[in-house]
Amino acid sequence: EAHGFAAAMSGAFLLSCLLFAAINRRQRGPYMDEAFHVPQAQAYCHGRFLQWDPMITTLPGLYLVSVGVVKPAAWLFGWTGSVVCSAGMLRFINLLFSAGNFYLLYLLLFKIHQKNKAVSAFQRILSTLTLAMFPTLYFFTFLYYTDQGSVFFTLFAYLMCLYGNHKTSALLGFCGFMFRQTNIVWAVFCAGNVVAEKLNEAWKTELQKKKDEKIPSRKGSFSDLIRILQFVIEYLISPKNLVTLTALTWPYIILVTVFFGFVFINGGIVVGDRSSHEACLHFPQLFYFLSFTVFFSFPHLLTPTKIRKFLLSLQKHPVQYSLITIISLFLVWKFTYVHKYLLADNRHYTFYVWRKVFQRHELVKYVLVPVYIFAGWSFADTLKSKSIFWILMYFVCLLAVTVPQKLLEFRYFILPFLIYRLNIPFPSLYRQLLEMAFYIVVNAVTFYLFLNRTFQWPNSDEIQRFMW
Repeated sequence: EAHGFAAAMSGAFLLSCLLFAAINRRQRGPYMDEAFHVPQAQAYCHGRFLQWDPMITTLPGLYLVSVGVVKPAAWLFGWTGSVVCSAGMLRFINLLFSAGNFYLLYLLLFKIHQKNKAVSAFQRILSTLTLAMFPTLYFFTFLYYTDQGSVFFTLFAYLMCLYGNHKTSALLGFCGFMFRQTNIVWAVFCAGNVVAEKLNEAWKTELQKKKDEKIPSRKGSFSDLIRILQFVIEYLISPKNLVTLTALTWPYIILVTVFFGFVFINGGIVVGDRSSHEACLHFPQLFYFLSFTVFFSFPHLLTPTKIRKFLLSLQKHPVQYSLITIISLFLVWKFTYVHKYLLADNRHYTFYVWRKVFQRHELVKYVLVPVYIFAGWSFADTLKSKSIFWILMYFVCLLAVTVPQKLLEFRYFILPFLIYRLNIPFPSLYRQLLEMAFYIVVNAVTFYLFLNRTFQWPNSDEIQRFMW
């Protein structure tokens, strides 16, 4: 398995290097958000640490790491002049993060599914290769964006949390927060893993006392869910339990306290330009995420068996689904927001999704509600192997990371998708191969469009490219 993994990682890195060279030949200068990130990193390279571009909305984690890597490398290899901290050199940092993410994904799959002896070494490596090529993340390996670094530190924090090293996990969570402020949610998710584990143990003990043999699954009746929520509240208001949980999660508590201190001092979560990043209750973002997940996990979520099970569930619980439909329609009606960037920037895929689908007719957003309900059911159904407390905790974090975002941006879905995909049971080899083939096709189309289908705006001489 070690040799197979090394071969897969080396092959993936070599392919990435070839793509990296091709992209840097075609797009030498900063593109899109790189126009803010690259000059800021170059200012840090020249020791101007007090200089800050007010248009940048994230903390300086990416620039600090870049300087910490590029400067020693320049000294070691004797690089001078414009090559040091050039756009190409800074982009290479993300290629290194990409290799780190490959390794972390493998370790996480190994740890999460270690009790499943039916999973072969080949399946683990194949899943790692597939997730490392996840199109929305993989594309940003080749541009100087925060995504690869943000994913690296968050996944690393999650891995340390699973191994019980919570001080290291919280420290890595802080690094993730320095790349993107919303990553604080995934630090809370790590703490939530600990809480969910303790709740599960206590729930099993509770059921044993009542001579029950099995924990009710999420398929149970509404009264089961109420009973579980009552148990959670009773458990969390007990001083003894609170002391135990605090002793286990104190590194995360300190990190969250630091975060609230930052928000108070900064006057908000966004650094720099806040006019385009206002928080709001954009509930349909959850529906967009679920649709996005079904699209990228269709070999697992969009199967004839799943559709049959869903239709049976509809027949068994018509009242519950009617209520969910009414609530969903209300949320779409009252809480759909359209960001000005979504309507104005025709370089992003989201622009075309919105124009070709949602802007066809006023009723389209309501007609899609049954699709969202199926997507939500299928999504939750694949997580049934996890404890009910883990599922509740994950959904709370998912809501916290998606709903406040006004802009529909596929990059915001990367981390919740990866954490979901890491935790679902291993699919059959056929479905894994289908998923990987689909990712390869999507990546090939994306890179072809980016490199070859350029265009210009009427009022600008700059070359524009399509991207995520």
